[in-house]
Amino acid sequence: LDRLAQPVQLYISTSRDPYLNLSIEHYLLQKTAPESAVLFLYLNRPSIIIGRNQNPWLEVNLALLNPARHHKLETEPPGLGAVDLVRRRSGGGTVFHDEGNVNWTVICHSKDFTRDKHAEMVVRALRSCGVDRSRVNERHDIVLDQGERLNHVDSNDTHKTAYMVGEESSAPRPLKVSGSAYKLTRQRALHHGTCLLSSPNLNVIPDYLHSPAKPFIAARGVESVSSPVGNILLDNEQFVRSVQEQFGSMYGPDRSSASVEVGEDWKDDSSIMKGYRELQSLDWTYLQTPQFTISNSADTSAQLALELTVRNGLLHSGAIMRRHEARQTALSDRSRGGKLHDISSWREALPAMFSGLDRDELERLSTWLQQMLP
Repeated sequence: LDRLAQPVQLYISTSRDPYLNLSIEHYLLQKTAPESAVLFLYLNRPSIIIGRNQNPWLEVNLALLNPARHHKLETEPPGLGAVDLVRRRSGGGTVFHDEGNVNWTVICHSKDFTRDKHAEMVVRALRSCGVDRSRVNERHDIVLDQGERLNHVDSNDTHKTAYMVGEESSAPRPLKVSGSAYKLTRQRALHHGTCLLSSPNLNVIPDYLHSPAKPFIAARGVESVSSPVGNILLDNEQFVRSVQEQFGSMYGPDRSSASVEVGEDWKDDSSIMKGYRELQSLDWTYLQTPQFTISNSADTSAQLALELTVRNGLLHSGAIMRRHEARQTALSDRSRGGKLHDISSWREALPAMFSGLDRDELERLSTWLQQMLP
């Protein structure tokens, strides 16, 4: 407890478990002294982290996550095997974590928080490692400019580089290397982000973050903005040291203390384990989803027009209309309120949801839904 009251605190995780690292992060937000400044650095095993208000069916190719449950889809290179899907407690978009990506978290008093402050800190850390193409863009992301060196700029300006090019230029777009999100409480602000240093999975990340259902879903909530990404090609340890130095300079080198390793032993804390189990719960992952509707009505070749509305991850309403008939079949009363994520086989689920489907209709519709909402 004494450590949690210190004015400046640095932690680095030895665990690669995304559920544990995000739970430790939440614990530090809740338990550290209101006026303290906290830096937490960690790496996760391959995992997809979605924002608090996002739709996993819209953001993620769910069939790729667990090959044991779904028919494995072919990617080039091949998929990674089981990949965790975690809904975090902060807003923002969907990100892919692996051990070539260092995650940084700063927790401070809410009055000291701005969207750019700690992204600028990370840019200063990168530039101290020789990464002079790095800057904070207008979306508060960290990018690497890809143009040729054209002019001299103030090296202290974290929003400009000598490699910036105009919108009309044919030079490649900047590569996003760090996105971030934040969570505000009455007294505390948490700002956390990624930093792509040496991910071996850049060429398969788009497969994981592209949902085949996206063209057919109308959704509320926050949708991710896709950007070209790249590796900085920097050593993890070098980046960690530099971020720690910049954090110490920002919050007072005279008050800084040595970093503390945290890890699996923190599961002994009951409040951390409560948060850990919550993040692991499928209900937390899926039932937080804002309302959305999926429909194949745009596919004029489909003989059956289907529309399903899902509210907080539960089946709310739906209907099937045969294109050559005026009548429609509504979602059965007994299916309303069912958990969408509990449906593993649409071929088995559909007869109870909609009466009167013949064998051919069942086959066509279940095959489509299995691809869209696996």
